[in-house]
Amino acid sequence: MKSIDVKGTARVAGGKKAAKLLRKQDMVPCNLYGEVKGENGLPVAESFACSNAELRNLIYTPNIYSVNLNIDGKERKAIMKELQFHPVTDQVLHVDFYEINETKPILMEVPIKMNGLAEGVKAGGKLAASVRKLKVRAPYTQIPEVLNIDVTKLGLGKVIKVAELSFEGLEIVTSPSVVVCQVKMTRAAAAAAAQAAKK
Repeated sequence: MKSIDVKGTARVAGGKKAAKLLRKQDMVPCNLYGEVKGENGLPVAESFACSNAELRNLIYTPNIYSVNLNIDGKERKAIMKELQFHPVTDQVLHVDFYEINETKPILMEVPIKMNGLAEGVKAGGKLAASVRKLKVRAPYTQIPEVLNIDVTKLGLGKVIKVAELSFEGLEIVTSPSVVVCQVKMTRAAAAAAAQAAKK
């Protein structure tokens, strides 16, 4: 997994008014949830703020990254866990980060990539992905940038489900019954099949 550098400034957790003031300054309120836990057993949030410019390359990309967070000079390793946008303007309202280390497994959604020319496509079908990402669990050092799926043997009208997939060092958390990709029958393929059946 690639990494990306993000700089932030510590802030005192405030209410909506404080968050609104930050956004007017082109800053985004953020929280980092780390190893420290409160009395309720839940991770304690460390509040900080980042500029929109610092977050742009992390947010507006199909890629997944581990994040080298620098908060007032203190380095932390994290992943982006939750992102909130304004429902009308699409302005970034808030970002939650989760601190990671090399041994602790984390949950991440990883993009899929279909490789090869499917047999069903050769027969006139159309290859289509039903999902764009799969949820996996592993230490962040073992999580790849993409999950490569070989589709060369996928026939016309056939599907690949999560249950058929396995990746070394990764636990797939997405439901086994989920269809990942399929070769759909096209009119041309159906016509060719009908013509072949007549012979």
